[in-house]
Amino acid sequence: MPLSDDYELRFESLFQAGRALAFPCNAQGGVSLDALSDRARQNYLFARAVVGREYAMPIVLRCGGARD
Repeated sequence: MPLSDDYELRFESLFQAGRALAFPCNAQGGVSLDALSDRARQNYLFARAVVGREYAMPIVLRCGGARD
């Protein structure tokens, strides 16, 4: 899955404004687990597991901040 620095998949905290986890992704929100460091992979899998409890549904953003 080709990734670029143009997009990120962002999980916003439900409880702490401004807190989020973000990961490089393609335009469709696909994240290449093999391209992530071990720590980033653990954070990504955690964020996915707690959507709706700790983090909101992820959104795909252009790295400039514009939503797709």
